[in-house]
Order: sequence, then C-alpha cells, then structure tokens
Amino acid sequence: MAAPAARRCCLGWDFSTQQVKVVAVDAELNVFYEDSVHFDRDLLEFGTQGGVHVHEDGLTVTSPVLMWVQALDIILERMKSSGFDFSQVLALSGAGQEVRACSPRTRAWLLSHQQHGSVYWKAGASQVLTSLSPDLPLHKQLQPSVDGRQHRSPVPPAGGRRGRRTGSQPPHRLPGLRAIHGKPNREDLPAAPRGLLTLGGSGMNLLQIQDKVWSRVCLAACAPRLEEKLGSPVQSCSVVGAVCPYYVQRYGFPPGCKVVAFTGDNPASLAGMRLEEGDIAVSLGTSDTLFLWLQEPRPALEGHIFCNPVDSQHYMALLCFKNGSLMREKIRDESASCSWSEFSEALRSTEMGNGGNLGFYFDVMEITPEIIGRHRFSAENRKVPAFPREVEVRALIEGQFMAKRIHAEGLGYRVMPKTKILATGGASHNREILQVLADVFGAPVYVIDTASSACLGSAYRAFHGLTAGTDVPFSEVVKLAPPPRLAAAPTPGASQVYGALLARYASLEQRVLSELRGAPASPACDRPLGSRDPRPCSE
Repeated sequence: MAAPAARRCCLGWDFSTQQVKVVAVDAELNVFYEDSVHFDRDLLEFGTQGGVHVHEDGLTVTSPVLMWVQALDIILERMKSSGFDFSQVLALSGAGQEVRACSPRTRAWLLSHQQHGSVYWKAGASQVLTSLSPDLPLHKQLQPSVDGRQHRSPVPPAGGRRGRRTGSQPPHRLPGLRAIHGKPNREDLPAAPRGLLTLGGSGMNLLQIQDKVWSRVCLAACAPRLEEKLGSPVQSCSVVGAVCPYYVQRYGFPPGCKVVAFTGDNPASLAGMRLEEGDIAVSLGTSDTLFLWLQEPRPALEGHIFCNPVDSQHYMALLCFKNGSLMREKIRDESASCSWSEFSEALRSTEMGNGGNLGFYFDVMEITPEIIGRHRFSAENRKVPAFPREVEVRALIEGQFMAKRIHAEGLGYRVMPKTKILATGGASHNREILQVLADVFGAPVYVIDTASSACLGSAYRAFHGLTAGTDVPFSEVVKLAPPPRLAAAPTPGASQVYGALLARYASLEQRVLSELRGAPASPACDRPLGSRDPRPCSE
C-alpha cells in the first residue's frame, strides 16, 4: 500500500477469529488505510485452521493468544513501513478483542478477548506491562505473561433466569460460562492491572443489561472475586485512558491519543453500518449473523439481547447461524461446478418460491434451530432425497433467509415500511443472493463499501468517544459518512409468494426438530406468519 497522506484520523480495529484488521478514518469519515493479517495464511507457524485449534475430543477449541498479539505487531510494523503518520491518530477503538489503556499509574494496553475467547493473565503480568521496551515487538515481551487456555464449560446453575438478566441463555461460546470450568484454579487470577476489564460486557453474558451492572448471581456462579477482577462496566463511548508509552516510543503515537472502550464484533458492525431503529443487519460470513435495533429487550430461549453500542437507552438483538458461507460454498461446489457464476445463474433461472420446494441445510449442528443434516421437502411437504441442481441452490438460499426472518420475528421484530436491510460479509458481494434476501424480507438491501463493517464501526465509535461528556449523539458524529449503497429492492409480488412459504418453512422446521428428537411431528401449516389463530394447523 502506498504511503498514506498525513491527516487527522481515528483507528478502528477488529480482532476476529480468523484475522486481525484495521482501518484509518479521517475527520471527513473517509477510509484511507486498510490492512489485515490472516492467521492461517500469514502466521503459518501457529498451525491454525480457521484461526483455531480443534482438539482431539472434537469439542475443545482454542486459539493461540500470542498469535493475536503477533498479528497486531505485524500490522503496526506494516503501517510504520508504509509511512503511516501515527502522530495524527486522535483516538482508537476496536471490536472482538478488548484493547484498553490501564490506569495512568500503569499506562499499558491490556488484551482480553471477551466475546468468544478468554485470555487469562498470569501472576506477574503487571510488572511486564509496566516495563515494556520499545525496542522489542509486543509478542516477545508478553509471551511469559499470558495463559491462553480456553475451555468449553458446563451450563451454570443460574438457569433460565440468567437469560432475563443478561439477555442471553447460557451458550458455551460466551466467556462468562467458561470461567466456571476453571473455577478451582482461578482464585489467584491477577487483577493485572485492574483485572480483565470488560468494556463490552453484555457480550460476556454477565451484565444485567437493563441496569448496566454486573449480575451478582451470575458472577457468583462463575468464579470467586470475579467482580473485583472485572472492574466496573462503562458506556461504549467512554474514553478509558491514553495510549501507553510503548506505542508512543515505538511507533510515534501522540501521548494524548485516546483509547475508547472496545466492544464485540457485531455491536461494532451495527455502528459501522449506522443501523437505525427498524433496520436489520445481516452479516454473511463464515457464520451468518443477524442483528437489529430494539427499544425494549425481550430475551428468549434463542438469540441474544445486548446493550446498544451507540445508544445507551436502547438494545440490539443478535441471532447467529453456524451454517453460513461454508454451507453456501459446499452447495456451490456440489451443484454449481465450484463456480459462483453458475451459482448466481441458478438463482436467476429459478422462480421466487422455488415451485414450493423447501430445504434445510445444516452440515454442522445449527445454533438456531438445533438441527443437523439436510432435509428436503416437495411442494406437497413430502421428504425427497434430492433436488435438481438449480432447485438445490435456490432452496439453500431461500431457506437460509427464511430462517433468519422467522427467528427474528420470534424475538419480537417486525419488518416496517421504513425498514432497511444492511448486508455485510463475503456473500454481500453476490447480487443474486442479496436479491433473494430483499424478496424474503420484503425490504431493500443496502451495502457499504468497506471490507470490514466492524473496523469501520470501531473507528466511528472512536470519533464518538472524542465527544464523550458532551451529549453529542452518535448519529450526529457519523452524519458525514458515505451513505450505504442500494444493492437490491424487493421484486413486485415477493410478499405474496413468501407469506405462505414462511409459514410452511416454520412448520417444517418444527417437524424436522420433532423427528430428530423422536417426538411426534406436527402437520405443516399454511397460515400467514404471525397468525394469532389458536386452532391447531390441521384444522
């Protein structure tokens, strides 16, 4: 990348499962620098697949802590080599991986992944963090201080009440639960310094989302003295300190560069896409994620309710679907000759509704709903072993988006006349896929021209942090940002086609669930989605 011109800016970071990314955004909110380090490709020495190590039991998944730190080193060194002027950085923030400035006494950065992974600091980390040498890269100095073990944890005794307090039922991937697994060994976890502070705390499943305080019940179920180690939650636009001397001396950051509280990748994407009330965002990546703006939290048995990262009075809902792009790639290889062009042609050549053919495609156990396997149904609701290749492609894409709409409405969401869908992730570059998304939801689909909405949202939140204490709303801070681009509008007649199909899909989903659980299956239902008719579908 050519040397970027010197201009006042904020940095937005995204420490994701598979890579570390950064963007620089200037005062006019234009992106003028982007870079990333892909773990599998750029850090071969760690031997990861998809950024992780899957252990022999098939259940335990870990990620090398120093891999994240070394990726940060690599990006900063690339920026320095390109001539990036760090002295112009006003503030930074990020997602996924928490990078925060400690108290003025220690003035060091902490890295504590608080979304799906957990980093434990060893005793003595305080001394290391307060004596970093600018002559050495960070990963070489932190190697003795981090304990990168990650655990699959049992469900804690908090039970169903936890979902009402924290906005999420207790899935294994949220780190609050994993603290239980090592509970007997964690009493001497150092608060080093000021502990594993969680500034995007609702993503840990330990925060009472309405009161914005830690749930004492959930903390007690996890580990002793956990509140002391976590510190107090803060609003997402809070400035939590200044960049430490290490980065000032090694890279030339200004001593006054502010560090704004980090958050999770999906809240950051909500900020990056400038979601508004009534809008819905769909991230089409390795896993598909759907998140939306809510006025009132309505925690359910599925999905998650988090604090809204740009409006402390509101909330965001999130649904995650494991079988995302990897499933699309499998069907592309099997039914479209490994070609995205043929995949897109299959979508163009088949009609909306796919002649009534519906399919469920879950090669790994899905999160929402808990289904595994491929299940195909004819227009008469009969199970069939296979579809023609073009029908298979459309059945996959229609099914993925119908599931998203059905489960979003299960959280209380409703598509409104002003609703916009904002799409991001790899599949958002495929116009035919986005057309199906627009048709199924009956709303226009927009995209933003950046490789990472989470990075962009982190940079926007850094700018918002510069206004902290002035009551300037986030929407005012980002009003100059380039508007999203219309990618697909609903096809006339789509709502009539999918109105009946959505009800059938929801009923067939319950049928598949019942069959997998060995329970009697309920008949398919052709009533409109959201019908309040109390009679059984068979009447």
